[in-house]
Amino acid sequence: MENHGALTLISRSVTLSASGRRTSLNATRDHRMPCAMKLPLSLRIFNGLAVALFAAFAFFQYNDIDPTVYHRASSLDAALWLGFYALISLLFALALLKRRAPNWLLLLGSLACLVEMALTGWGLWINIFGQEEFTMMQVSMSSEDPRVELSREFFGALIALAGVTLLWWQGRRFGTGRNAGSGGS
Repeated sequence: MENHGALTLISRSVTLSASGRRTSLNATRDHRMPCAMKLPLSLRIFNGLAVALFAAFAFFQYNDIDPTVYHRASSLDAALWLGFYALISLLFALALLKRRAPNWLLLLGSLACLVEMALTGWGLWINIFGQEEFTMMQVSMSSEDPRVELSREFFGALIALAGVTLLWWQGRRFGTGRNAGSGGS
């Protein structure tokens, strides 16, 4: 078993019998691993800050179970948001470790962002176009008026989607190896 950068090649010899003679054929199978990346220092610093930021976002989800503050507060909702932000933090951690995330994982992150935006977008819509004045910096949130909470969640998911898009671009631009330009998944 040989390791060639991002690709692990397994070679084996196969003996065939065709027309009475023996032929040796090397069959090669390639297991695609995430490509390595050579990022400039500025992007490595940014990725490190993004790991910390999204990890903090994940950490702060622990209090989303308070029904006096949060609209439809539940442990499941808090756990899903925690997992969502942890996934985005993990994607940035992979980039920080100079590994390009596989396309399927970037796609999963993008889909999670879009789902969260769809689930919280109505609160932003009401906040912007509703009867009451637009607010996101309210001193405290309440379960009776979910506009602030849903608007913040929408923008959190939007920031995460921008992050996943940046990671996809980093992989295409700075990925090394045979499948860097194609995504390497």
